[in-house]
Amino acid sequence: MTISRYLDIVIYMEAVNFFKALSDETRLRLLHLFLHYELNVNEIVDIMGMGQSRISRHLKILAENKLLTFRRDGLWTFYSAVTNGDDGDGYSFIEAVKYLFDKDPVFTKDLVEAKEVLEERAKEAVRFFDSIAEDWEKLKREIIGCVDLNGLILKHIPDTNTIVDLGCGTGDLLTFLKEKANRVIGVEKSPKMLEKARRRFAGSAKNIDLRIGELEHLPLREGEVDLAVVNMVLHHLPDPIKALQEVHQVLKKGNLFIVADLLTHELEGMRERYGDRWLGFSEVEIKKWLKNSGFDVKKIDYFDLKKGLKGFIIKSIKI
Repeated sequence: MTISRYLDIVIYMEAVNFFKALSDETRLRLLHLFLHYELNVNEIVDIMGMGQSRISRHLKILAENKLLTFRRDGLWTFYSAVTNGDDGDGYSFIEAVKYLFDKDPVFTKDLVEAKEVLEERAKEAVRFFDSIAEDWEKLKREIIGCVDLNGLILKHIPDTNTIVDLGCGTGDLLTFLKEKANRVIGVEKSPKMLEKARRRFAGSAKNIDLRIGELEHLPLREGEVDLAVVNMVLHHLPDPIKALQEVHQVLKKGNLFIVADLLTHELEGMRERYGDRWLGFSEVEIKKWLKNSGFDVKKIDYFDLKKGLKGFIIKSIKI
C-alpha cells in the first residue's frame, strides 16, 4: 500500500467518525453551543434541560472524536469546540459543516437559553459580591495576609495622565493610584462595592471617576486610558479572555497593563467563600492569553500569600 493510499484511508475513517459523532441531534446541539460558549456540565444541564448522565455520555463521544476540547479547573470541567491549534482535523471538519447550523430554530433557541443561563450566573455573582461588600477588606486579608500587594503593584506604575482600576471593589487600590495620575477611573460591577468606594472618597478625591460596569463590557471609550490595572479580579470572571480583549480596546497603544492574580491552586472551597470562578492561572496560560489579546509581556514577579497560595504580577505593553 502506498503512503498516499494509506493517508486517504486515514482521512476517510476520520471523516466517518466525525459524521458518526454528529449523527445524534443532541450532540449536534451541544457542538453548536460550544462554538459560542465554554460551559461546564451544570450549565449545559440547565440549558438543555436534560439529566447529567445523558449529557456526560454525549460529551464523552464528542471529546473522544476530537470535536470537543476540555480543561479541568479543580473539580469543574469546562468544554468548548476544538480550535485551530488543537490536534487532529476536528477544527477543519467543524469549519466545513457549521454553516448547516445557521438559522435552525432549535439551535437558535439553545443560544437564547444559554445566554439566559449565563446572565443569571452573572446576576448571582453580583448578588454575592453585594452581600459581602461590607466585609470585603477583611475577606481579602484571609488570602493576602500581611503582603503589601498594593505596594508591589505600585512599584510598576509611573506617573501618568489616566489610570483605570478594573474591578476596583471598595476602592482600596484607588487610594494609592490617585497619587499617580491626573485622573483615576474605577470600574466595578457590584453596586454595593461601588457605593462603599463612593463613601470612601466622598469630598476628598476630585480626580476619581467611579463607573459601574463589567470587565467583559467596559464602560470606557476606545483609547481612553494611559494605564490599566486588574488586581485579583480575573479569577472571578467567567470569560477572562474577553476582559483582556476589552482592556486592549480602551488602552492607548504602547502603554502599560498590569495584571495581578493567583497562580493555579487546588483550594476548591474558595469558589464558595470568595466567589472564585477559576482556581488561579498558570504562567503559560496567562501569557498566552495576553499575547493573543495584543499584549507583549515584559516582566513577571511572584509573591507568597496565605493558605499556601502564590500570586503573580505581570507587566505588559499594548502592541
